Amino acid sequence: MNRRKALFLLMGLATLVVVQGPLAGEQQPLFRSGTELVDLYVTVTDDDGRLVPDLVQEDFAIFDDEEPQEIAIFDNDVRPITVVLMLDSSISTTNVMHLIMGGAEQFLIRMLPEDRARVGAFNDKIEVLPGGFIGDRDELVRALDELDFGNETRLFDAIGAGLDALQGVEGRKVVLVLTDGQDSASQVGWRDVLEQAIAEDVMIYSIGLEVEYFNQRTSPDRSLRRLAEETGGGYFELKETDELGSTFTRVSQELHSQYVLGFAPSVRDGKIHSLDVQIGRRDMTARARQSYVAPSD
Repeated sequence: MNRRKALFLLMGLATLVVVQGPLAGEQQPLFRSGTELVDLYVTVTDDDGRLVPDLVQEDFAIFDDEEPQEIAIFDNDVRPITVVLMLDSSISTTNVMHLIMGGAEQFLIRMLPEDRARVGAFNDKIEVLPGGFIGDRDELVRALDELDFGNETRLFDAIGAGLDALQGVEGRKVVLVLTDGQDSASQVGWRDVLEQAIAEDVMIYSIGLEVEYFNQRTSPDRSLRRLAEETGGGYFELKETDELGSTFTRVSQELHSQYVLGFAPSVRDGKIHSLDVQIGRRDMTARARQSYVAPSD
């Protein structure tokens, strides 16, 4: 941490105004008094990886290109999510597909009443089930049985399809993807989907699963971690003997335990800016997206 950040954290964020967020279910952008705000969804964990739900505004500091920003919005109420769940159904997942579907079901049944979701799968084809985003958990679980299977792994095309499905959606947007291997057939690269996710403010959560297939062990694509870190999502790497259900449950818990911070950018140049969210307590870590596209006058 540089001296400017350290000094800022020690001084605290006095005189900053707390603005109450909308009621649960109100999927709306963060605007106040005609000024467009940059919103950040922040996950905070302690040194043991436990979620920390009871912080106050003065515990946080935001830096835009290393310049401290005044926090205009602070909210730790549960906000609804809109999520696209994309599951790897390539041939190498055949022996663990029952585990994948079971884990996905655990995520879906933990959706809150105001949450919305769509499910999809990817292999040599990309499939996002039609019908739009819905909150009916039973219907979403039944939709898992409709997903198709194939050979290749079009991982980045699948994430891109999830991003496309979220276009026009307001509020907190998430692509949750599970895969057991490397991308093998996509028409776009991971940097393309990262650029789109940053521009459209979408969090990417990814689960990489190592499985045994024809006496060889698959290895999840290393870019999954980068995609999650850059967009403020989370990355989990598991073996096929690990409990998938608990990991999907953890993702649900994180998404329903995030803080919302908002600030009015002081520089409006239409360029990509780096973001850094700091916690004024040494035993905690904040995770949020690491960049944004500044508005332009």
